[in-house]
Amino acid sequence: MAAIRTAAQYQAQLRSLLPSGPAWDPERVPELERVLEDVSQELARLDARAADLLNEMDPAGVSELVPDWERVMNLPDPCLGLNPLFDDRRLAVRRRLLAVGAQTAVYFVEIARSQGYPNATVTQSRAPRMGRSRFGSAHFGTWQAQFMWTLNTGGRLLLGRRFGASYWGERFGMNPGSALECLIHRSAPAHTQVQINYD
Repeated sequence: MAAIRTAAQYQAQLRSLLPSGPAWDPERVPELERVLEDVSQELARLDARAADLLNEMDPAGVSELVPDWERVMNLPDPCLGLNPLFDDRRLAVRRRLLAVGAQTAVYFVEIARSQGYPNATVTQSRAPRMGRSRFGSAHFGTWQAQFMWTLNTGGRLLLGRRFGASYWGERFGMNPGSALECLIHRSAPAHTQVQINYD
């Protein structure tokens, strides 16, 4: 990407492009310098806004066009609630564009980590089968257990709204796991049953 020119650079360029002659001499016509200064400031502003537009085209640098990206990508995500924070909305735009999806335990752990649970793990249950089962082994159950799995969050986050650490107007009493539960249940394979263990 080309460097953004300043107003002084544009003014010097415009001055060098002036035709020769007494009508264009800045000493004889002092108003000309003020016109060049005003025009150069507008050109520098347009140059900076063009660079901003290039940054907005990539979801990694989006900030002003978040509502437009949301309209195109069917966001904001209902899992984030009715009024998500702006940073959450911007992150949702990036995720929606780059998300691949999967049905592996690693994918669901990554969803939990993205919601702020860095110690998340998945425990898969197994149905007892002849030749593979042992008396006293953990995570065994009925035949239906093969379709059950548990997401262990590894404890709640130290986030959330609390007195002395929140700003005016921020809502109290929200469940920090509601977005996680929505995302996990929406992405879970249809034949499985998910339980979320908040420890």
